[in-house]
Amino acid sequence: MKKIALLLLLISPLVSFSQDKYVTKTDIPYYEAKSKDAYQNERCVLDIYYPENKKDFATIVWFHGGGITGGNKELPEALKNKGYAIIGVNYRLSPKVKAPKYIEDSAAAVAWVFNNISKYGGDPDKIFVSGHSAGGYLAAMIGLDKKWLKMYNIDANKIAGLIPFSAQTITHFTIRGEKGIPEKQPTIDEYAPLFHVRSDAPPLLLITGDRELEMLGRYEENAYLMRMMKVVGHKDTKLLELDGYDHGMAYPAFPLLIKEVQRILDLKKA
Repeated sequence: MKKIALLLLLISPLVSFSQDKYVTKTDIPYYEAKSKDAYQNERCVLDIYYPENKKDFATIVWFHGGGITGGNKELPEALKNKGYAIIGVNYRLSPKVKAPKYIEDSAAAVAWVFNNISKYGGDPDKIFVSGHSAGGYLAAMIGLDKKWLKMYNIDANKIAGLIPFSAQTITHFTIRGEKGIPEKQPTIDEYAPLFHVRSDAPPLLLITGDRELEMLGRYEENAYLMRMMKVVGHKDTKLLELDGYDHGMAYPAFPLLIKEVQRILDLKKA
């Protein structure tokens, strides 16, 4: 693991700002067919922010946090104006639905990106998936458990990089709650990213807050995922710990996300 202090973060070089003009389109349904379920039609939409008149740009899919019980799609300001597309995704929430509906929604949204980003000028080989807390959990689940994207004939290994922020890597506490399991009782089953460690997964950058300030052992979960990914032979898993930050660590993590995206894009050019 690597601890990142605030001072080092502030003086780290950032990707230079782009001069491109950007367009935002909102509330695009990501399921092909309209459902008879009004709640699905309401929640299963995404927003896209992308550079106009530019070709083959990378895309960052962003899943919001909120414990799978709250929150709404967002286009983080810290990711804008960097030359990339950003896609903010809504998904259905518990208790109105239960697992695996919100995981299915996340996979459907990413499948939409693979199938449609070229229409906006993006490159489907440069799709990155990220999110904070519950959103990080969903990103990790659909990136590591290949069955969710396979439903759309998409190989999860086509994801250019997975960059979850402060994700649960054991079974999410909301799913445990749906099963009557207390939030402080760790469980690893099919709904745990840890259950799906594999050597051939996309590059994986795990970012958490300070282990002493994070919620419910979140750093240790990510450290265990990192270790097990390395044990099974994955060659590109890293863990960064943001010294001094608690669970609300998204803002200082955004420059690290951008840096990782650029690192992988540079590798693709090599």
